[in-house]
Amino acid sequence: MQIYWTKINKIIEETPEVKTYLLDRPEDFSWEEGSHTHFALKGFNAGDKPNRSLIRHMSISTLPHENSIGITTRIREHCSEFKAILRNLEVGNEVAIFKTHSNIPLKRENKNVYLLSSGVGLATFRPLVLDYFERAENVNQVHSLNIDSSKDFLFSTIFESAPDKKFISRFVDNRKDYYEEVKNLTADKDGQFYIVGSDEFLMQNIELLREQGIKPEQIMLDKRQQQLSEFL
Repeated sequence: MQIYWTKINKIIEETPEVKTYLLDRPEDFSWEEGSHTHFALKGFNAGDKPNRSLIRHMSISTLPHENSIGITTRIREHCSEFKAILRNLEVGNEVAIFKTHSNIPLKRENKNVYLLSSGVGLATFRPLVLDYFERAENVNQVHSLNIDSSKDFLFSTIFESAPDKKFISRFVDNRKDYYEEVKNLTADKDGQFYIVGSDEFLMQNIELLREQGIKPEQIMLDKRQQQLSEFL
């Protein structure tokens, strides 16, 4: 397993609680849209066994051509040891990334794509939307729906409806409106539904989609193959 040690080159405050850490891109490090990585803080591998409290599974919120590895995360006032350390890191500090993989690259099968996310889960979809903007081939249209009760909606300059690009973006701040909209989207019985959020969020969405006749093969989750059976 290769561990890439790299430096923070920029910290962006997306909202009062959400930050994006932009990391220098190692020369031989590459990824595709929808990727996640293991993101670790200094000291995680100092002992005989990895210190798992200093490692998190994180989505990469940028594309390779942006030349920085973006890690976007919510850090609340009361948070874990990992988030507390991360909050105090500065530009120039070192972090590690390893085991990078994509479970949800953008499928290009001439269908409508629906991106369903909760809160900072939208960071996983940012690269998919940018990839679609750059190359729309074999995708009919993309529709993003995000629920965030904080009302501090992320990446609003990218997630902005663009009819000329066949892109629709909606933000809602409550569950009732969110699930009503999801139900409306299932009128498309041939669409591809991507879901990113907590396990509870995934289960609730899957239940609604299945009730409306959406098949398991139309549902894409940011989970490893062996985990999918737990949900689908």
